[in-house]
Amino acid sequence: MATTRDGMTAFDLYRPTGVEDALSLADRLNGDAWLLAGGLDSLERFKDRIKQPGVVIDLGNIESLRGVREAGGDLVIGPMTTLTEVAAHPLIRERFGLLAEAAGEVASPQIRNQGTLGGNLCQDTRCWYYRSGWACYRAGGNICYADTPEGMNREHAIFGASRCVAVSPSDTAPPLVALEARFTVRSALGERVVVAEDFFIGPDHDITRLTVLEPGDLLTEIRLPSTWAGAPYSFEKVRDRAVWDFPLVNLAAVMRLSGGRIERARFVLGAVAAKPWRLPRVEAAVAGRSREDAANSAPSLAAKGAVPLGHNGYKTALARNLVRRAILGGANEKETS
Repeated sequence: MATTRDGMTAFDLYRPTGVEDALSLADRLNGDAWLLAGGLDSLERFKDRIKQPGVVIDLGNIESLRGVREAGGDLVIGPMTTLTEVAAHPLIRERFGLLAEAAGEVASPQIRNQGTLGGNLCQDTRCWYYRSGWACYRAGGNICYADTPEGMNREHAIFGASRCVAVSPSDTAPPLVALEARFTVRSALGERVVVAEDFFIGPDHDITRLTVLEPGDLLTEIRLPSTWAGAPYSFEKVRDRAVWDFPLVNLAAVMRLSGGRIERARFVLGAVAAKPWRLPRVEAAVAGRSREDAANSAPSLAAKGAVPLGHNGYKTALARNLVRRAILGGANEKETS
């Protein structure tokens, strides 16, 4: 099935100025409204006819969803804060350089100026079969075209596949999982807080989406606790081109060191599964060991359980090598003060 690119279908547009108004609108419309952030991924889906909403609620005028502030010991980031602002903000750079660096690696400067942190976290998968309108599992069909002998699956999953082998394309999701961020989600029914690791979901949970957000839900805050503030970190993104491209594999790592040994660490891979893929075996293996000792054995655990497809076996080697480089630090490691 070819993609239709002859323009978007018509929709009603609402531009509320407050969160309560946006939630009230979404509730009144029975969850059928589309909540629009920066619009880069959404408008592409509208043009491709992947999504054809009758109503769009533009969040761009809600100032309370923008900016960075301190509250209760956390650093709180509004989901409508642009990626450029996240990458450059002094408080984020000072305490959580891992997130700032990842935000600065997204796409291109023009896209970062328009794209938002919340939009980058909640964007849909880039699987070309799904994006091109093929009736795959994720689109309600009964086949995964990428997971066939003839399938083109160079960018697809090596972990967590369950019928669908599409991956999360977000560069900022792995750092937020590594930093133990918490997400505040509101709806007409109330407010709930979701830890970053549970915010993203795989096809075994729901094959039609990549996050826990239900129709009518609105992400209102990204909260970073002080747990990893100032810790040494490493972020690497492997891609085909130096700008614009989505990751083939990325890795976010953060460590606490003491006396030349790793006290504890978190390692999270991106673009290898439908959600950020944390590596608890690696984290356990490096704890209490010197970097050199940990680098000799722990990286092999990074690809434990991987199931490569016909064209993406290189991702297992990348996972091991990125973890090894992160453990050793050196030129890839940064420090926040």
